[in-house]
Amino acid sequence: MEEKELNSHKLACIIAQILDDKLGKDITILNISHVSSLADYFVIASGDSTPQVKALMETVKEKIKKFFSRLPVRNENDQKNRWNLLDYGDVVVHILHKEERENYALEKFWSHAFSISEEEWRKEAAQYSEYTK
Repeated sequence: MEEKELNSHKLACIIAQILDDKLGKDITILNISHVSSLADYFVIASGDSTPQVKALMETVKEKIKKFFSRLPVRNENDQKNRWNLLDYGDVVVHILHKEERENYALEKFWSHAFSISEEEWRKEAAQYSEYTK
């Protein structure tokens, strides 16, 4: 698949599916395109432990690079590796330890963004299931 076919909505949905396959928790996709120039979408997920947060980040990086030849523009994490960020330009992935997720409450901060339903992202990612496994 060529990168130009992969719009930001599809990329966000595929990333959500990758996170779900790797047992990420509370996966949310926010369409922020109408409220911010930072990106089109935020994908937010939680991990139960610091190693899981890191593993989720590494899995997303690896699979998006392998199947779509895309690398994050930026890749950041806090000192304790409890909040990881992958910036693909049009899609920003936030993977947080569940305690940080509750503390920072990104969904509340971005409450004016549109949320993409789990049903929608699963349906959108289904046609790319070969990439998420």
